Amino acid sequence: MTLHERAAVLKHQEIGEIASLLTSYDDLVVTREKLTEENERLNQQLAWFKRQVFGPRSERRILDAEGRQMALGEVLAVEPREVEPTETVREHARRRRKQPWEGTPEDSGLRFDPAVVPVEVIEVPNPEIEGLSKESYEVVREKVSYRLAQRPGSYVVLEYRRQVVKLKEEKRLVSPSAPPAVLEKSVADVSFLAGLLIDKFCYYLPLYRQHQRLEANGIQLSRVTLTNLVHRVADLLEPIYEALLRSVLEGRLVVMDETSIKAGRPPEGGKMRTGYFWPVYGDRDEVVFPFSPSRGNRMVPETLGEFRGVLLSDGYKPYETYATASEGRVVHAQCWAHARRNFVEAESSEPVLCGEALGRIREIYEQEKMIRQEDLEGERKLARRQERSKPIVEAFFEWLQESLEQHVLLPSNPFTAAAAYARDREAALKVFLEHPYVPIDTNHLERQIRPIALGRKNYMFCWTEVGAKYVGIVQSLLATCRLHGVDAYTYLVDVLQRIDTHPANRVDELTPRLWKEQFAQRPLRSAIDRPRGP
Repeated sequence: MTLHERAAVLKHQEIGEIASLLTSYDDLVVTREKLTEENERLNQQLAWFKRQVFGPRSERRILDAEGRQMALGEVLAVEPREVEPTETVREHARRRRKQPWEGTPEDSGLRFDPAVVPVEVIEVPNPEIEGLSKESYEVVREKVSYRLAQRPGSYVVLEYRRQVVKLKEEKRLVSPSAPPAVLEKSVADVSFLAGLLIDKFCYYLPLYRQHQRLEANGIQLSRVTLTNLVHRVADLLEPIYEALLRSVLEGRLVVMDETSIKAGRPPEGGKMRTGYFWPVYGDRDEVVFPFSPSRGNRMVPETLGEFRGVLLSDGYKPYETYATASEGRVVHAQCWAHARRNFVEAESSEPVLCGEALGRIREIYEQEKMIRQEDLEGERKLARRQERSKPIVEAFFEWLQESLEQHVLLPSNPFTAAAAYARDREAALKVFLEHPYVPIDTNHLERQIRPIALGRKNYMFCWTEVGAKYVGIVQSLLATCRLHGVDAYTYLVDVLQRIDTHPANRVDELTPRLWKEQFAQRPLRSAIDRPRGP
C-alpha cells in the first residue's frame, strides 16, 4: 500500500495524533538547542571562574618560534645571551658576586645614601686599652661595620619654648609668637600631616592602624582627629587639584576610565553605596581622579567640559556619546587591549579563531614595541605606523569579516561577541594610525588606577561621598608626583606651607609638574627636618 493509500484510510483522530507527535518533536528539538546553548554558556562561565581562581590573570602569551601558543610541558627555546663573567670554583662555574660594600657582611647587599638615611655612630670600646694612657698606644685606623636598624615608630613631639620677657622701661611683657601651623588650632606639624597622607595613600595604611601605631608609641590622639586632619588637608589641596585638572584638559589627548569604590551609606542604613572614580590622564603625564556617586552618562561631559582633542577610552557608551555630541570637537579613540581581552576570554571555546585573532593583534603591538625601542616621535612615528601598522590593522578587520561570514556561529558564541565588539569599533580603533601622540591602549592609565584598587583591599571604603572626593584629590597629586619623579613627602611638606600665601592666580605653579621646575631645588622644610644649631 502506498503512502497516499495509507493516508486515505487514516481516521481524523489518527491524523491529529500524528500531527501532535510532530509538534512535540519540533518542541523537543528547540528545547534541545536551547539546552545545548545554555550548557555551552555555563561551561564558558565555569572556565572563566577557574581562570580567575586557579589560572594566571595576565594576558601575556608565551609563543614558540612558529607563533603557536605553547602547551603544558613544552620548553621555550631561549636565544643565547651574553655570558656574565664567571670564576671557577671547585670545577664548576659560578657567577661572580658583587663586591660587598665596605663594612657590611658579604651577603648583605646593603646600600644606602648617607645624605638621606640617618646614621647613628656607636663607639665600641676596646678592652685591651682600658686603663692605659694615651701615650702608651697609637690609633692606626678604624674599622667600620653597619647594621640596619628600625625603631617601632618615628613620632616626635616638638616643644617650642618661648621666653616671656618684661621690658622694665615700658612696663610690659613680650613673647615671640608660636611658629604658624598649616592648620589653625591644630596640634599637627606639617611633617605629621604629610606622613599621615603618605601612609594612607601610598602605603595603604588605614587610619585606624595608624591610630594603633600612635598608641603603641605612647601617643594618645583620637581617630576622629586623624580623620578631620585628612579632610582639612585635602580641602586645603583642592585648588591645586582643580589647577591640575585644568592642565590635563589643556592638552590635545586625554585618556579616561572608571573604577568603583564603596562610598556613603543610604539614609535608611544598609549596605554601602557604590561610587566611581573617573581617572583622566593627560599628555603631560598628569592624572586626576574625579569622584561621582554614579556611573551615569553625565559624568563624562561634567569632567571634560569643552575639551578639544582626542579622547582615548574603552568601549563604555558614555564616552562615545560625549564624542558624538561634541560636533567634531572631540575625536574618539578606543583601546586595543580591551578588544584583545575579549578574544583571550573566548579562546577556550574557539581556540583556532581566537588564536588567529590574538596573533594578528600581537603583530600590531610588536610594531609599537619597535617604535618605542627606536624612540620615534612625531612625523617619523606617524610614517612608521602608516607604513607597517596600517596594513596589519586593515588585514585584521578583513579577516574578521571573512571569518564571521564563513563560520556559522551563534550570536552568543564568545568569538562572535569578541569579533562584533572589535568590528563595531573599527573606526575608533584606527584613530592611533592618524595621530602619532595617541597610544594604542589605556594600559598606562590602568597602572595609575592600581592604588585605588589596593586602597579598596585595605581601607575598603569611604564612609561618606565627601571622603571619597578627598581621596581622589590626594591620589591625583600623589600619582602625578610618581609620574614626574617627585618625592611625595617633600612635595606635600613644601606645598602645605606655601599654599596659604601663594598667589591664587598662580596656583598652577604648585601642581607637581610645575612645582618640580619652580621649587624642587629649594623646598620648604618642616621644623623637624631643618638643621638646628646647638
